Amino acid sequence: MKYFITGAAGFIGFHVANRLLEQGQSVAGFDGLTSYYDVSLKQARLSKLSEHRNFSFTHAMLEDSARLRDSLIDFDPEVVIHLAAQAGVRYALEAPATYTSSNLTGTFNLLEVLRERRPRHFLFASTSSVYGGNATMPFRETDRTDFPVSLYAATKKAGEAMCHSYAHLFDIPTTAFRFFTVYGPWGRPDMALFKFVRAMTVGEEIDVYGAGKMKRDFTYIDDLVDAILSLSNVSPRAQLDQAEDSKSPVAPFRTVNIAGGNPVGLMEFITAIESATGIVARKKFLGMQPGDVVETHANPDLLHHLIGTTPTTPIDQGVSRFVEWYRSYYR
Repeated sequence: MKYFITGAAGFIGFHVANRLLEQGQSVAGFDGLTSYYDVSLKQARLSKLSEHRNFSFTHAMLEDSARLRDSLIDFDPEVVIHLAAQAGVRYALEAPATYTSSNLTGTFNLLEVLRERRPRHFLFASTSSVYGGNATMPFRETDRTDFPVSLYAATKKAGEAMCHSYAHLFDIPTTAFRFFTVYGPWGRPDMALFKFVRAMTVGEEIDVYGAGKMKRDFTYIDDLVDAILSLSNVSPRAQLDQAEDSKSPVAPFRTVNIAGGNPVGLMEFITAIESATGIVARKKFLGMQPGDVVETHANPDLLHHLIGTTPTTPIDQGVSRFVEWYRSYYR
């Protein structure tokens, strides 16, 4: 089968593409290789993907509608997985225009191509951040998402709405999955795990926001990839026989949380890093950052109904695997 993946040089895109290639599938990657974080890490991921003969790649931005159209039409995929986006809650305070450009205009450009060349299934990467100021936990897909507390969350909520409208107007089978704090080998340098390990290994303090009282529903990357690929085989047309199904009443569209539903406290997370590295962290406790939320907690029932499983990798095991990769990659 043929898969078109935007953001193929990114953390999640790389892992999804690599798994598909190992299974013998054909993958066409599309990525702008922006300098939001270390480009050499993105290039290293691409280098590994390029070891597979059934991998092709287009270096271009989503905003380049002509290149995007040509790449997708020429490859003619059955499945399109849209993972490219400007990520990060805090960076939106520094460079807000990059979020509207990539997450809104870029997604619109892709949807316009899909309107012309409809795939068997379109999968859109959203985020747990869309739940924003929702104080009721755990978060369910059917909860309101009307109170985003960051521009990143607002653009992802808008992306979900855009995808739903195209699913309705042009009959594009679409699944939007909401990620919850994904971590693991080859991860993003702007994420807490990467930043903590890097600081601890050189004897620097780590910034602990929210006075260490925050909680996150962490999702290990291998579990996430399992869920994405399983969901790619689940039709968003069929209505489940349960009240909490997020299936749209007017479109072949569904939203799905991808998480285990087991939040981990920030201090417990740091303890796992200390255990994996053998280093006691020097901690600098700070207040909450603008756009952050105190806790994320997913209800994974819908995911379990759809694919029969949910993420299960324990935090200490996942962190240990990341530290092992980090030491190997940076020697």
